[in-house]
Amino acid sequence: MTAFVYILASARNGTLYTGVTNDLKRRIFEHRTEAVPGFTGKYGCKRLVWYEVHDTIATAIQREKSIKRYYRDWKLNLIEGMNPEWDDLYDHLNK
Repeated sequence: MTAFVYILASARNGTLYTGVTNDLKRRIFEHRTEAVPGFTGKYGCKRLVWYEVHDTIATAIQREKSIKRYYRDWKLNLIEGMNPEWDDLYDHLNK
């Protein structure tokens, strides 16, 4: 089963949210529409700025936990390594 670790942002260098899912398109859609009330809706984290694919949900969860422990600067470097312009990658998932 494929799993994803992802980071959402409110804006460039804004509030960050790290999550894990087995269906990236569906989960980001849920965040964007605030289908489930929570952190991302409260802080406006709706822009998919980074994600990573894993072969199992277990490795994805392990990676998510590691990323959550990292300092903010490390997370910003991670994002900018994949997405230097902080584009909303959700648009690319739906092509």
